This record gives sequence, structure tokens and C-alpha cells, in this order.
Amino acid sequence: MNPKKVSSRLHTIIKSALVAALLPIILIYIVVSKPDYRIINGAAHIVLPVVNAVGDFITWPVRAGGNLVRNIRNISNLEQENEELRTRLDMALANKNECDVALVENQRLAHELDIKRNTGYETVVADVILDNTAINHGTFLIDRGTHDGLKPGMVVVSFDNKMVGAIMDSGIHYSRVRALTDSGTNIAVRVAGSDVYGFLHGNGSTNPTVGFFNDPKFQGGKGTKLITSSISGVLPPDIFVGTMQNKSDVNVLSPSDLSSVIVFKFNVNEENYK
Repeated sequence: MNPKKVSSRLHTIIKSALVAALLPIILIYIVVSKPDYRIINGAAHIVLPVVNAVGDFITWPVRAGGNLVRNIRNISNLEQENEELRTRLDMALANKNECDVALVENQRLAHELDIKRNTGYETVVADVILDNTAINHGTFLIDRGTHDGLKPGMVVVSFDNKMVGAIMDSGIHYSRVRALTDSGTNIAVRVAGSDVYGFLHGNGSTNPTVGFFNDPKFQGGKGTKLITSSISGVLPPDIFVGTMQNKSDVNVLSPSDLSSVIVFKFNVNEENYK
């Protein structure tokens, strides 16, 4: 580009800007010295548009810069919000994955342990209102009774489906439960995942003992899972009872571990509990 042409255009722009800047001064002079309103009105129609145009031209960089700053700020805020949403989404997906893994693992363990969920039974939720645990005895009272359809012999479990005892007797609005820790407890059990049967005997502690009768060679060890057996015709099968601590002792829940329980309602022979 010819430098002379650029210089000539720049010179013209500067002169136009100076003339536009002088027009308000001339208008003020006319207003003060010769206040002819016809001249003022006529000049205003010329001066004001020119002044506005010059003002817009001069302030354009400032306005453009302000808009640019606002746009940058908005973009920054959007990026921050997107980052927060991504973080929340990642956390939600991680929690979902953990739940899915836990569900699959739970199903796998239930299958391996041969434990049923007993969903075929009608259930009643009850609160533990009194713990009668004493030496060699382990009983407790719950706030449900015959009014709720409860009968002696019905199985009582914890909320994680672990057997804690069986109902001994019932009143209208309460029932007494014999815990697995009670010295009078003697229930049929089976080693989960096998055909080895035995009987669990309470002894007043949180570690009742078990003896196996159909396989004398079987030696239970720490970690062996026991579930109920229907071989005696008293209990529903496949309810988790406890885990063996050694060759004879079984860790079970005691009444002191409980605040609320679930009762499985099923047909029982009450003669076994009189």
C-alpha cells in the first residue's frame, strides 16, 4: 500500500474529527452571544448526530473491550459449571457402579452360601422392648403378639436376614423370644453349600456350640457358615444362623445386639414350644 495514500487518509480523518470537535464550541458561542433559536435548532440537527457518531467512534474500543471481558467472564463461569457437573456425574456413575458391584457380589454370595431370602413368608416388624438375658439364659420381649398373628415357633431374624431366635409364647400385644444364645436352644442346622447336618446348642454365651451327626469325619473350622435345616420339621430351611469360630463354637447375634427384628409367619407345630 502507498504510504502517501495512507498518510492522506489519516490526515483527512484527523481534520474531520477536529471539525466535529469544534462544532459544539461554535454552537455554544452562538447560544451565548447571539441566541437565535432557529440557528440553534438547525445546528443541533447537524451537531448532535456528528457528536454521537464521533463519541461512538471514540468509545468503540472501550465498549468492545467491556463486551469482550463480559464474554470471557461468562465463558469462564460456564466452564466452571461444566466442570462441577462433570464431577457430580462422575460421582453418580461411581456410586451406581459400586451399587451394581455390591448387588452382583451379594447375589453371588447368597448362591454360594445356599441362603434363601424367605420372601415367600408373610413378615411382621417388631421392636425389642425388653432384654431378659441372664446367666445361661437369653430371651427378649417384642411388641407384637397374637393380635398380629404371631404364634410360638415362628422364627425371628435381624434386618440383615440373620436368625436370632424363635417365639416361645405370645400375648395379645407382645411375644417372648428365645434367642440362639439361650441354654434351651437346640435347632437343626446345615453347613451352607453342603449336605452336612447338625444341631446348634445354646449355652448362655454368644458362642453356642454345634455338633454334626451325619458326617463324623467333617471338621468345621473358622469361617464355616451355618443355615437352618428343615430336617427336624420345626424350622423353615436356609436362614443364615451364624459363622463358626473354631471346630465347635458358632458366633451368633445376641439380644443386646438388637433394637428391631422381623418375624417370619409360617405354619408351626405349637406343641414343640410348650
